[in-house]
Amino acid sequence: MIFKLDSSPKLLLFAAKNKKIKAALLTTFLAASFGLLTSTFAAPATTPPVNLIIDGQTITAEPAPMIKNDRTVVPLRVVSETLGAEVTWNAADRSVLIEKGTRTILLRIDRSLVDYTIDGLKQYQFSDVQPFIHQDRTFVPLRLISNALGVGISWEGETRTVRVDSSTSAVIEPFFDIKLTSIKPNALIPGTTTLQSAFTAAPPANAAKIKYLLVDPSTGKGLVIAQGSDLSGSYTWNPKMRDQGAKVLTAALYSESGQFLGGDAVPVTISISPAVALMVTGVEAGQPATGTVNLSARLNFGAAYVKYEIVHLATGKTLATDVQDPLGTYAWTPTVEYNGDVALKVTAYDQKHQAYPGQTVTLAVNVPRRLALGGVKAGQTISKPVSLIAVRNFDAQATEYILRDPVTQKEEYLAQIPYGAHVWFPGPAYSGSKELLVRVKDMTGEWYTSDPVAVVLSGSNRLLLRGAGPDQVITTAVPAKLSALSNFELSGIRYILTRTSTGKQKIVASLQGSATEFTYTPVPGDDGQYKLKAVATTTNGQIVETEEVAVMVYTGKIYGPQPIIEKSKFLSMASNLAVYDFRQSGMSAALQAAQAILETGWGQSVPVDKYTGRLSSNLFGIKGSGPAGSVTSNTWEEYNGVAFRVDAKFRAYYSANESWADHKKFLLTGARYETFRTVMFDSSLGAWALKRAGYATDSKYPIKLMDLIETHQLYKLDEIDL
Repeated sequence: MIFKLDSSPKLLLFAAKNKKIKAALLTTFLAASFGLLTSTFAAPATTPPVNLIIDGQTITAEPAPMIKNDRTVVPLRVVSETLGAEVTWNAADRSVLIEKGTRTILLRIDRSLVDYTIDGLKQYQFSDVQPFIHQDRTFVPLRLISNALGVGISWEGETRTVRVDSSTSAVIEPFFDIKLTSIKPNALIPGTTTLQSAFTAAPPANAAKIKYLLVDPSTGKGLVIAQGSDLSGSYTWNPKMRDQGAKVLTAALYSESGQFLGGDAVPVTISISPAVALMVTGVEAGQPATGTVNLSARLNFGAAYVKYEIVHLATGKTLATDVQDPLGTYAWTPTVEYNGDVALKVTAYDQKHQAYPGQTVTLAVNVPRRLALGGVKAGQTISKPVSLIAVRNFDAQATEYILRDPVTQKEEYLAQIPYGAHVWFPGPAYSGSKELLVRVKDMTGEWYTSDPVAVVLSGSNRLLLRGAGPDQVITTAVPAKLSALSNFELSGIRYILTRTSTGKQKIVASLQGSATEFTYTPVPGDDGQYKLKAVATTTNGQIVETEEVAVMVYTGKIYGPQPIIEKSKFLSMASNLAVYDFRQSGMSAALQAAQAILETGWGQSVPVDKYTGRLSSNLFGIKGSGPAGSVTSNTWEEYNGVAFRVDAKFRAYYSANESWADHKKFLLTGARYETFRTVMFDSSLGAWALKRAGYATDSKYPIKLMDLIETHQLYKLDEIDL
């Protein structure tokens, strides 16, 4: 070996200036010259070959048997065919079928679950080394060959020899020390099932979670049906109606990082006999209901939702609820009209909206008549409109809202209506201490009067601005529909904008008479920050003003929500992001994809900055500041009983991937989503858990998610290859 030193001026100058580096270069040169750096050029150490002997015959296989993960692996076809078995390769699903006599074995490349059929009986187990392809040959653990063909095997460590003896029979031996103890092989599962596993010795030290999966034997893919950190704990599973048929039930151990550590599997048949029972609480046994009754459903299958029906047996009066949480409670407060015997029934619905009615339960009801005035509190000073309501538990044909003088007992009718609420804005003529009450006539003609509520009336002129509220942005696209509410008769009204920076006022409208409605559409030059108020004149010439509210006027271009991707491509994008996240966190990919579809309208409505058009890439409408700052968009507020739009900050991201990861963090770390995290592997359970945690106010939010999942078969995104 010849080394040539570079004598370029730059290198010589550098070496001369740095004696340490010069010495190091010399040392390296000498070491190389005398062979001290042999590790760089030495040939890698060779591993002695593994010898294979089948029924006394030495088998030469290329490639040869080897050791992988401390397990001897052998070329499948060579060994199987030498033992008289037929091997069939299926390129479509990368599976291998081995057949010999009454034995059939199906295994899949890079998958752990092995399917045995021996004398017509199905068996399943996990292999600790997955079948793999090496130099175009399928390799499997030697023990798998023994299990598959029922032949004896032995290992001679000194000579590194594998001996296969077909004259010696062998039984199927498990690869892992875990057994699914609560379910027997070939069990028939009609409904609610307990899942539990046991260990002969201690579980693997790094085992962090156990997952129970229901696997389709034709594909080897399964869905998580229960999971937890208690490895030998008991879990309850309610199979779904779509789970019917021959399946494989598995228990699988995983490390904290998601590495598969072992498992057990048994064949089962799901044949659900739907059982729907109504549970009634809040009533003492043998006694009639005198107040609120709590209804819930006890089900033996995983329902999408339930509905309750209550029928008065004598009159046929019926109350039918909308969709309800199948794991929740419906609180029913009976009215007097339901006194007597009622029939209660719950009906459960599956993910395809198929109904499964329960048995009728009869309940006696005997609630006392109740009437109270709502909308005001005792001692309240009324200076704004109040909504008076008769709080009653019986039907009414006439309702009277009454103002009474507590001293003289003189009464004044504020409203006489059949039923419903009445908005009352007391005028300046009303002042001092008064009493409010409600009188109601039931369907039989009997009148009932509530207890009075003592209030204080301000006795002043009051004017309220409506159609604009604090921090509202008034634009040409969304003008302000202004109006005013007064407790006096007015002869005119003006709407005035005062520029915050200069104090200069602009009268945007001046109306005569009692009319107050005016639509203010800003024009160029109006832009800026303002204080807005209404100034009214009473019929006797008094001036009454509303409080001022801060508003912004903007006449520039306003940008609305924009697509993040073509609609036809959004499902693919969302599915890929959801599956990746599911593999990391265990949160249902189907649920995540459905949320993104629902909240962005298939990716076509993503918040942008309304003033600049900058895309937020915010797929889940999370407010605040994100990695890319924030964008300004709209949200809704209410002022003086009228809803209006204000600016709000929404998180901005550099990509959809970043938004997806932030949403995952939002659900995985938020305290109020703790119960969601216990069921997040299941899209149906997770959808209702989100609703219970307050994620969405829409009562049908879970149903909308489940319909998307069912219609587009998103549940397949949650399948795990085993």
